[in-house]
Amino acid sequence: MKYRTIFLSDIHLGTPGCQAELLLDFLNTYEAESYYLVGDIIDAWRIKRKGFLWPQAHNDVVQALLAKAHDGASIYLIPGNHDEFLRSYLGTHFGGIEVLSKADFTASDGKRYLVTHGDQFDSVVMHAKWLAHLGDRAYDFMLWLNTRLNRARSLWGGQYWSLS
Repeated sequence: MKYRTIFLSDIHLGTPGCQAELLLDFLNTYEAESYYLVGDIIDAWRIKRKGFLWPQAHNDVVQALLAKAHDGASIYLIPGNHDEFLRSYLGTHFGGIEVLSKADFTASDGKRYLVTHGDQFDSVVMHAKWLAHLGDRAYDFMLWLNTRLNRARSLWGGQYWSLS
């Protein structure tokens, strides 16, 4: 299926909770003229804290996105708080992926939207980074719990279900 635009956010590549295989299936199923990667695509907070974790499936996601850019899709990456290191590359193109601080999007009905991850509007992220990192650890716990919950659900034939 081909769409005009697909928005992806909070993928958190580099974490055990990342559902890279599901995302790959999605990327292989759906095509778009443009893709907006709206923050926290890579989780540098987790990588710095727990060490480098980059399974092949995470690399495959990056390769799939680069292939879409190579095939002519416009891809815009807007960094979030977990991949804020990318903000030092604003205006840069990586293999056809453009890094922006924000984007203006015009829908097919002519309505205009501001595309941003939104962390710059979060007073905790901006002014109490320690609390944001504490929240991140709570999020990691929820991902850990989500994995165990879904493992138990699969024993009874249940499909993946996100705790979030």
